Amino acid sequence: MRTSKLLSDPLAFWTVAPGRGELRRETLPPLRDGDVLVRSLYSAISRGTESLVFRGEVPPSEYQRMRAPFQQGDFPAPVKYGYINVGVVEAGCGAQAQALVGRRVFCLYPHQQAYVVPATAVVALPDAVPSARAVLAANLETAINAVWDASPTLGDRIAVVGSGVLGALVAWLCARIPGTEVELIDLDPSRAALATALGAGFALPDGARGNCDLVIHASGAPAGLARALELAGDEATVLEMSWYGQRSVALALGEAFHARRLTLRSSQVGRLPPRQAPRWTYRRRMELALSLLVDSLPDVLISGESDFASLPDTLQRLSSAPAGALCHRIRYA
Repeated sequence: MRTSKLLSDPLAFWTVAPGRGELRRETLPPLRDGDVLVRSLYSAISRGTESLVFRGEVPPSEYQRMRAPFQQGDFPAPVKYGYINVGVVEAGCGAQAQALVGRRVFCLYPHQQAYVVPATAVVALPDAVPSARAVLAANLETAINAVWDASPTLGDRIAVVGSGVLGALVAWLCARIPGTEVELIDLDPSRAALATALGAGFALPDGARGNCDLVIHASGAPAGLARALELAGDEATVLEMSWYGQRSVALALGEAFHARRLTLRSSQVGRLPPRQAPRWTYRRRMELALSLLVDSLPDVLISGESDFASLPDTLQRLSSAPAGALCHRIRYA
């Protein structure tokens, strides 16, 4: 689908009102020195954050912090939002940009058929990473940051509460540490097969093993965080990955929380952890995420795929959190 219309006036997805989206025609700017023109191959829906944006549930206090790198418009709507895009560079201006022509790249760009960005905003895919799998890079980058924040170590007993894409990727990374015992916990018993594929155990919340050295919460539900605190052993850390938008969360911190000297801390991909910040950059972190996707195992996290043309209906359906959905991929050609 290499039409001049697509590359000059592509369609893009906009949330035009809470719970309603549409495809709008964009006019691309001319290439300036250092820019690349990218034709999209795949994007994907970040079901946690993107669903909150689609439903208009971003708190006003977070309007600036929540902006995506290439967002257009403002919360709550109309807004062009997203940060998972895999494409191929069709043209470049300047030596650095022209060197990328023909290369497959990842970019933190919204859902759009083609776009122009600085060459520094794209990261080339390793040759061994399929384009269709590379849509997991943004979620894997978030999972890497969470593992850095959580600091698991050899032999730890680790519980991961919530088996969405983020929880599953964290469990996969933690299970690769020698000697760890990782248990993925979810209300859906069918996720046991997913846990096994990722190298982790599985339990329903009521049957989960307690006295954990580390608990990572990624279910997006307040009840999941409460259960995470119950599973932590004395002096253990509970890492909170979920983002609740405008919802308030009540926790039983007046029971044994203080006596057990638990640590409850947040993790957010927008900032590098203090231990990594002196040496790491966001680009290096993304390159790490893409390099890990040489492994085909994360393919189990792709639960569906649909055409870009149907994205307004697809996001409306997925924003209501249908059972079993993990990473939903959007196909452009």
